[in-house]
Amino acid sequence: MARILLIGGHGKIALLLEPMLAARGDTVTAVIRDPAQVADVEAAGAVALVADVESADAAELADRMRGHDAVVWSAGAGGGNPARTRAVDRDAAIRSMDAAASAGIRRYVMVSYFGAGPDHGISPDNPFHEYAEAKTAADAHLRGTALDWTILAPSALTLDPPTGLIDTAATTSGSVPRADVAAVIAAVLEDDSTIGRTIRFNTGTVPIADAIRG
Repeated sequence: MARILLIGGHGKIALLLEPMLAARGDTVTAVIRDPAQVADVEAAGAVALVADVESADAAELADRMRGHDAVVWSAGAGGGNPARTRAVDRDAAIRSMDAAASAGIRRYVMVSYFGAGPDHGISPDNPFHEYAEAKTAADAHLRGTALDWTILAPSALTLDPPTGLIDTAATTSGSVPRADVAAVIAAVLEDDSTIGRTIRFNTGTVPIADAIRG
């Protein structure tokens, strides 16, 4: 049983992940910004922690993290506001990594996206550009830390029913149900062979546990 701090605890993926982790005996602290979301995350099996990661400094975040075994970043600004995208998806994410290290937490799982990287290819005049830049910077920072990190890079997210099957060998982005992304997060937290790896994936034909195994 592990103690997991889940940042972005009211997101669509997070609300699917929380019951999975709770069902196997993990304790989940769901970090949320809006007190109105407390009932939802508690119904999903998590303990709600109301905190604004956008404004919290690294020391405050470290205080919130202490006592946990792993941090999962599944937060996002939601697009539409470039300044807030940089503030959340880049700056707050990086602060959370530094805070995890300060709090003595080694395991860190980042939910990124399939195309993140210096060659993301998103034009500066595309509204998605700031998000691509922010995720690229956050992922690069994480790779440079001494944390036991895993970066998950799912393709386009759907609300389709879960399949339990993914493809980690794909070279082009397809799609994947959010429920399968949640299942991948749960699986990598229990599989140390995923440490130090970036795992890109679409829906596929290989069971998740087999597909992520290093």
